[in-house]
Amino acid sequence: MIYNPIITGFNPDPSFIRVGDDYYIATSTFEWFPGVQIHHSRDLVHWRLLTHVLTDVSLLDLKGIPSSGGIWAPHLSYHDGVFYLVYTIMRSRRSVYKDLRNYVVTSTSIRGPWSSPVYLNGSGFDPFLFHDDDGRKWLFNMRWDFRANKKRFSGILMQEYDVAKQTMTGPVKVVYEGTDLGVTEGPQLFKRGGYYYMLVAEGGTGINHAATLARSRQLDGPYETDPEYPLLTTRGNPEYPLQNAGHGALVETQAGDWYMAHICIRPFKGTHLNPMGRETSLQKCVWTDDGWLRLAHGGRLPALQLEAPPLELHPFDPEPARTDFSAGRLPVHFQSLRVPIDSSWLSLSERPGYLRLKGRDSLASWQEQSMIARRLQHYTCTVETCMEYDPEYFTQMAGLVFYYDESDYYYLRVTYDEAIGKKLGVTLSDIGQYKECSDQETVINNWSKIFLKAQVHDRELQFYASPDGVDWNAIGPILDMGSLSDEYGGKLGFTGTFIGLCAQDMNGTLKHVDYEYFLYEGTK
Repeated sequence: MIYNPIITGFNPDPSFIRVGDDYYIATSTFEWFPGVQIHHSRDLVHWRLLTHVLTDVSLLDLKGIPSSGGIWAPHLSYHDGVFYLVYTIMRSRRSVYKDLRNYVVTSTSIRGPWSSPVYLNGSGFDPFLFHDDDGRKWLFNMRWDFRANKKRFSGILMQEYDVAKQTMTGPVKVVYEGTDLGVTEGPQLFKRGGYYYMLVAEGGTGINHAATLARSRQLDGPYETDPEYPLLTTRGNPEYPLQNAGHGALVETQAGDWYMAHICIRPFKGTHLNPMGRETSLQKCVWTDDGWLRLAHGGRLPALQLEAPPLELHPFDPEPARTDFSAGRLPVHFQSLRVPIDSSWLSLSERPGYLRLKGRDSLASWQEQSMIARRLQHYTCTVETCMEYDPEYFTQMAGLVFYYDESDYYYLRVTYDEAIGKKLGVTLSDIGQYKECSDQETVINNWSKIFLKAQVHDRELQFYASPDGVDWNAIGPILDMGSLSDEYGGKLGFTGTFIGLCAQDMNGTLKHVDYEYFLYEGTK
C-alpha cells in the first residue's frame, strides 16, 4: 500500500517524473539552502531524499531574500539523456510587484553537476518546460499582472525556448485562462492520444486549492476544460484529514498506470494550523472512455491510502535517528538558511567529532545566520543535542531552535548575563513580537556540557535541559506548535517548521559553539 503523504514535512509543489525504472520528485525549498530537493523511488511506496540541485552560490544566491521567497515550484524533466530543471527565484513577494526570475539548469546525472543557470523570463512563476515530439521546447508559466483592476493570475503563457542559443524566442501567447476557481497557476503538460493535456493548480494554496485538467489538439490551444473539473480538491470538506489538496503532476508507470503527486496539509483537528507545512501525496488516476482523468477511488477527495502499482518493492535504509558529527559531512536532510555552508561559519574539522558553529546574525536576519536545520516530519517526536559553549556577552547565544521564520520561532538558548553569568532559557517570537520566558531561566555556570532536548506531542512543545544527559529538567512553559504554521496570525507563508542548531554573535567576533550530536526520533 501507499500511505499518504508519501513525503512528509515541508515538501511542496511536487514535480514528478519517471526515467526508466526510477521515479523522481522535485520540491520547492524557498529560502533554505541548497535549493530544490530531489526525492527518489523505484516502487512509489518507499521514498528517500536523494540530493539537492542548486548547491552553490553561483547557482543560487538567496542572501536578502524574504521569508517564503526564494525557490518557488521547480519543474524537473528528462529528454534525450539530459535532466532539465526550471525554477523561479522570488525576490519580492509582499508588494504588488514580484521581481521574480525564471532559470533553467541541465545535467546528464540527477546527482549533478548542474550547468550554470540560464535566465528565461520574469513574467510569472511556476515555469514548466515541455519537450515536444519534433524536438522543440516550450516554456509555460503563469502570468502575474500587477495592474489595477486586473486579475493578478491572468493566464498561462507559452513561448519557445531555443536550446542552442539558450534564449527565449518567438511570440508570447496566453493559452489558458483557467476556470471560475481562479488563481490559475502551476501548469504541467503531457501528450496522450493526440491531445495536449494541461494540469493546473487553482483556487489558491488554502482551503479552496484544487487541480484542474484541460486539453487541446494544438499545443498553443485553445484548451478545453474537463467538464467535471476539478480533478482533485478538498474544498467543502473541512474535517477531512488531508486538506488544501492541489498543485499536481502526473506520471505513467512502466505498466501503463497513471499516478498524480500533489500538495496537501495535515492540520491540527478543527484548525488550519499545520507546522509541517505543505507535504506531497500520491493518487492513482484512471482514464475515462472520452479521454479525461478521474481519481481511481472515485470522487475528488485524495485517498489516505491506495494500492501500489505492480512494481518490485525497493525499500531504502532508514534515516539514522542520531547524527554524530564525526563523518566529516552533514546528512542530506540538513539545510542552512539562505547562505551556503562554508568554513567561515561551520566546521567539522576544527574540533574532530564535533560540529562547530561560529555565531553571526540574529534569528531575525535575512543575511548571514549560522544555522543548520532539518524539517519537522512527525507530530510526535524527540529532539536532543549536547553542546559546549562559553558566551561572554548577552549578544552571544547558541542552542536548539524550532523555526518557521524570523517572525515565529521557539528558541532554547544559552547566553550570558553580566549579573549571574551563563544561563539558559527560552526566547520566542510570536508574529514578530520578541519575548523572554525569564521567570524560568536556569543558571548553568558549573555545567561543562549542556544537554538540550525537545519533546513534541501534537500541538505541545516542551524544552528540557540536563548537565549530564540523565537527569532532565523542563525549561520554560509548554509551547504551542500551532504558532509555527503557514496560516498562523493571518500570515501567508509557504514553508514549514525546521528544527535547528544555531549560534549568534552580534558583537561580530564569531564566538563559537561545539555540538556533539543531533538526534531526531519521530514516532507519529
